[in-house]
Amino acid sequence: MNSKLQPGPTPDIVIIGSGIGGSTIAAGLAGSGVEIVILEAGDHLADRPENRDPRAIFQKGFFRPKENWYDEAGKPFNPGNYYNVGGNSKFYGAVLTRYRAEDFEEMQHLEGVSPAWPFAYEELEPWYSKAEALFQVRGTLGEDPTEPHHSAPYDFPAVPDEAPIAALRKRLKAVGVHPASLPLGVDIDTWLAHGKTPWDAHPNSFNGKMDAETTALAAALAHENVRLETKARVTRLETTPDGKTITTVHYEEDGSSLVIRPKLVILSAGAVQSAVLLLRSANDANPAGIANRSDQVGRNFMNHNLSAVIGFDPRFKNDSVYQKTFGFNDFYLSDGNGGAPLGNVQLLGRISGPVLKSDLKLVPEWALDRFCAHTVDFLAMSEDVPKPESRVRIDGDKIILEWIRSNWPAHQKLVAQIKTVLRAAGFPLVLSKAFDRKTPSHQCGTIRMGTDPATAPLDVYCRAFDHPNLFVVDAAFLPTSAAVNPALTIAAQALRVADHIVSKDLAQ
Repeated sequence: MNSKLQPGPTPDIVIIGSGIGGSTIAAGLAGSGVEIVILEAGDHLADRPENRDPRAIFQKGFFRPKENWYDEAGKPFNPGNYYNVGGNSKFYGAVLTRYRAEDFEEMQHLEGVSPAWPFAYEELEPWYSKAEALFQVRGTLGEDPTEPHHSAPYDFPAVPDEAPIAALRKRLKAVGVHPASLPLGVDIDTWLAHGKTPWDAHPNSFNGKMDAETTALAAALAHENVRLETKARVTRLETTPDGKTITTVHYEEDGSSLVIRPKLVILSAGAVQSAVLLLRSANDANPAGIANRSDQVGRNFMNHNLSAVIGFDPRFKNDSVYQKTFGFNDFYLSDGNGGAPLGNVQLLGRISGPVLKSDLKLVPEWALDRFCAHTVDFLAMSEDVPKPESRVRIDGDKIILEWIRSNWPAHQKLVAQIKTVLRAAGFPLVLSKAFDRKTPSHQCGTIRMGTDPATAPLDVYCRAFDHPNLFVVDAAFLPTSAAVNPALTIAAQALRVADHIVSKDLAQ
């Protein structure tokens, strides 16, 4: 590697990462005309056969990163964290749902308290609508009793149920739950034209899924003042001697060590990697790491409690292709009987024999296919409450993830409720399997925003209290995980922060 630092440009803004946060704030800032450089550690995902091959994805781990993180006992594991243009959104289930209004308030759970946000739902609501338009969300209002106020309708109708799923929706309504169409970023006709597969966990290469690259980043790069550099891995942030201002971004690209000196730095590398970068950037003025006077960088790591719940009915013939079109929130705000909240339930992308084979290696794939012909697959999702001891830290080059689950009893109750509902709907056999730490699902909270610099690294506009030219705009800023997919909330806050930067920083 060439260790000589090459002279770099001096753009107005550098954005580190091109996932949901980085690409969306780039879209929000692009119209300002200032020079913006996006540094992405990965490259574009090619349109290749493995994108639609469940054996390659689930059995061979074709797209999994070639890295290990370590748990609290020092045991290595391969995380499901992706490095490519568009970030993890290239593989996401494209569910773009809003936090419920109640998620912005303090909420008592069976185990712990989910703290209130530093602002109410109504503050973020206009940007939710803008984010839905940017990501071309398909949906239907009025089906979900927990749905918060929308100031604008969806621009596109909901992705339609396939025939077995439409029949399932009727069965669930008959037993008293409220199935509601999922708000989805999927052009289903375009997706199916490229292959008859689910989109959940399948990588997207401009094939119909509205991910960070295909929507927000594409909108940003339509402006001549925005430039994307791929295979550019940021290694360190440098400050002025007093430690207050970020002066230099160090990164590696094509075997060379390079620097770039922007006026503003927006960190959007993901909840784990953003925290790691700040910790690795410790210097004499910031011995605990950049933006870490509160000692909260890396802490309060949250990862949704998730389980797959599979219902089997020999009379139910499921020949659907994608399946993932509705969910229900009957147990979201309470357990259904006035008790503590349990969480969200939504259909998974269609599970097939090749998918199950990745866990059930001794069972013939043909037998799993016969089983799956009569099943339906749900995802149970419960909130993980923030705890300072649940954290990301570094040990030399190692990333240590000390995830301490919280609110697990509520998740167990949610799974039990789903099993009861499915049995009542005519599925005599219902199985479940919890997700483990190898799937860092919806990781968030490691650099949270707040109003007190003693307890939060970021203010309500994601600006570091200690560094006025540093923003962190990805899932790291989330004060709570709620119990729904976080992508749209990250995008909405990114647009809100972009408008703030344009009016406050760029107007000067």
